[in-house]
Amino acid sequence: MWILYAKAPPPDAVEWPGRRWLAALDAMGWPAAVVWLLASVPHAGLLAPVGMSLGLLSALNRLHVALWHNQRYQFTTWRWARVVSLLLVVGMALKVTAHW
Repeated sequence: MWILYAKAPPPDAVEWPGRRWLAALDAMGWPAAVVWLLASVPHAGLLAPVGMSLGLLSALNRLHVALWHNQRYQFTTWRWARVVSLLLVVGMALKVTAHW
């Protein structure tokens, strides 16, 4: 049996000067990085063109949300920065306890 939980959408973000263009950079940067990584993989076969097409569609969708529905855009860089910083803190704690 499946139990599905409906999650409430995140609240609208506060608009501040420059947020729209910073969101546009964030929206285009991550899919561009994925497309660049797929283009640099040798012998990717069908994975590269399909991944690049999906990356382009994702970039267009994210750009639309970043520019026209900016209050709903969630920054991907901020999300990944929290994950990386948590991993760095855990790594530093392990390093300190290993030398203790």
